[in-house]
Amino acid sequence: MANFTMSGFLLMGFSVKPEQEIILASLFLVLYMVALTGNILIITATSVDLSLQSPMYFFLKHLSFLDLCYISVTLPRYIYNSFLRSGYISLGECIVQCFAFTLCGIADLSMLTVMSYDRYMAICFPLRYELIMDVSKCVHSVLGVWISGVISGVMHTTATFSMHFCGSHVIHQFFCDIPQLLKLSCSNEYISEVGVSAFLAVLAFLCVSFIGLSYTKIFSTVLKIPSAESRAKAFSTCLPHLTVVILFVSTGVFEFLKPPSDSPSALDILLTIMYTVVPPTFNPMIYSLRNQAIKAAVRKVFQRRKTDLFF
Repeated sequence: MANFTMSGFLLMGFSVKPEQEIILASLFLVLYMVALTGNILIITATSVDLSLQSPMYFFLKHLSFLDLCYISVTLPRYIYNSFLRSGYISLGECIVQCFAFTLCGIADLSMLTVMSYDRYMAICFPLRYELIMDVSKCVHSVLGVWISGVISGVMHTTATFSMHFCGSHVIHQFFCDIPQLLKLSCSNEYISEVGVSAFLAVLAFLCVSFIGLSYTKIFSTVLKIPSAESRAKAFSTCLPHLTVVILFVSTGVFEFLKPPSDSPSALDILLTIMYTVVPPTFNPMIYSLRNQAIKAAVRKVFQRRKTDLFF
């Protein structure tokens, strides 16, 4: 690993052995390509297929775009550094990475909250669903998601980098992780960061609580449906979203509740991978696994590409 200057940080990555780091970087490159392919297919299918123009697929398209941004904030830079055997990242790049990562994380959670509201309206108020979830409501919801992400990113990044860094400037992580950055700051400058962190924690708690309340009412309504086939159909539209929510929230909670350590263990590394890499990589698979409409739309995309190649 190369030396760093006072204008940047040294990202330690996962291993001090260059050979192991190259192997891990190659593995993450494969995962990144899988995430890239899956999310682009979801975005393309929900954009070009006329049968996938409902609010549910509109929000799914934007969730896939957010997942694409979320994983692209951290992995490409880590892969690039690993192959070049240099963990250096400048202060400016670190600021941008922290801002983008916070933005995408909060926006992702906000989008999952909006999607839970959409499922709640579709199942609990099916006759009024199209009237309530009209085009303007969907567009305003997505704008709200992005605005919440931008505000959170600005607040968190400003509070973090307004502090002075007194440590060695070595970050025991593969990206500019804010909990790791806090360990390098002067001990008497935590007040603003603690306030922002508390605000974001409350925001996240409200989102999770809203999702939980929505699904409590959804399950209560579905269980009252007399037809077993109708119940199964209703559950099939909710379970992929609920699975994604549990995956995203549980990994994030475990990661940020654990105290940062100077020598990250295998568990620390696993948790980091779980909340930065796993959700955006597997979300497309979760949503398309039991969704016949998405499968059909993806097949159409491939058929069109084959036709374009022949003609």
